[in-house]
Amino acid sequence: MKHLIIIGLGILAFLPVHGQTDIEKTKNTVVKSDIEGHIYFLASDELRGRETGTREADIAAAYLANSFRRYNVKPVNNGSYYQDIKFQMNQPASKLEASLNGTTIEDFVPLNGQNIDYDGTAIFVGYGEESDYTGKNVKGKLVISRAGTPGNDDVRAAMNSAENKRKTAAAHGAIGIIELNNTTSQFWRFIARQANSSRLTPAIDDTSSDQIPYMMIKDTDALLANSFANTKRINAKITVEGAGKTYVNSKNVVGMVEGTDPKLKDEFIIYSAHYDHIGTGKPNEANDSIFNGARDNAIGTVTVLSAAENIGKYPTKRSALFILFTGEEKGLLGSRYYADNPLIPLDKMVYCFNSDNGGYNDTSIATIIGLHRTTAAKHIISAAKEFGLNVIDDPAGEQGLFDRSDNVSFAAKGIPAPTYSLGFTAFDAEINKYYHKTSDNPDTLDYDYLEKFFKSYVLACRRIANDPQTPFWTEGDKYYKKGVELYGKSPVKK
Repeated sequence: MKHLIIIGLGILAFLPVHGQTDIEKTKNTVVKSDIEGHIYFLASDELRGRETGTREADIAAAYLANSFRRYNVKPVNNGSYYQDIKFQMNQPASKLEASLNGTTIEDFVPLNGQNIDYDGTAIFVGYGEESDYTGKNVKGKLVISRAGTPGNDDVRAAMNSAENKRKTAAAHGAIGIIELNNTTSQFWRFIARQANSSRLTPAIDDTSSDQIPYMMIKDTDALLANSFANTKRINAKITVEGAGKTYVNSKNVVGMVEGTDPKLKDEFIIYSAHYDHIGTGKPNEANDSIFNGARDNAIGTVTVLSAAENIGKYPTKRSALFILFTGEEKGLLGSRYYADNPLIPLDKMVYCFNSDNGGYNDTSIATIIGLHRTTAAKHIISAAKEFGLNVIDDPAGEQGLFDRSDNVSFAAKGIPAPTYSLGFTAFDAEINKYYHKTSDNPDTLDYDYLEKFFKSYVLACRRIANDPQTPFWTEGDKYYKKGVELYGKSPVKK
């Protein structure tokens, strides 16, 4: 009898933990006071806006790594929670001059911190692909190409193809390359602003033979490109002086929790957010010069910490990979680096549940950028309802938000990747009141709303990670084929 009593007590002791529902497990770990504590630290004046490459950003990274350690999240990178990244800080040129066939070019920028003083022949090479060099001698000459690729000259195609074009030009002996970008005035202003200010880019090997100057010209309606298409030689005078570079180090923070299911644990869900912000700037009327970044993106960072605490305590069937990125505000640098240098093979990553924010104007909802682009939408919607929130998809498609956050670094590889955001119905005055402003402080937040928001995310995480059906892109999505290429097939059962 005594033996049976002991067994019975053991069973009763076991049931409170292992008999809990996912809703109860979520409520047990997501606590408003903990949310406040994390956000008030990450968005404090002492961290001075967490700009990438600064000591304060490193302090934030250490805080996050120690939080992973406390939550029983294990390191991935040879016992370290850090994925170290070397960036180069490009300094703007002090002198810029450009003319083609005697015509002065006003919209001209250098993009990789290299100087050049050239007066001679330039050769037009179409889109700058290998086949475009057939029959052309470009050794010791400047080459000019269209931006993008044949049939795809949008911004992302231009960005993704730029490095290969530079390497191809260098391999053929060119001393520099200029791209002609038929882009909008709005995006050109962004390019020019980046080029004419100190900016971070992925570090490159200065000793490599393919390190040649890379420049860009705004080519409205492709007038220049079309006029050069049948021209054998172009007279070019190009001067870039005073450009330079220094190097800074930063880090992604990465940890994992192994899944509990013998088969599903080989599939990973990524839970991600960026922890960097934009640092300090010109003081406002209250003499505040610190861009604290409570909304963007201390909230997103703590959203992921909440999932880490929960899954660290109550592991899910699928394994969890938590990644907190550096360099998002500098051009998605941390997530791009990770996607190109994964610590665990990308084909094991079946979903990326990113969290990023600009602000909120409706505390009755959560806004998911790309909600219906993946098959996991039902779990996100049902989880939010459990805590009194409705869910909407991207209400501001004109902003291109899906392609402006870290999720796209994984989507481009084929991994289904929406972004979980605070509730907003439009980019209105309420959003712009705080977005990238010194006013984005932790004491301006509605923590009752955040508690519901965080619980909804964590419960959605659990439901996606425990679903026997592997999540995937909705058929017809522009990244669907990429997903099939990555995994070898669509994991969606017919």
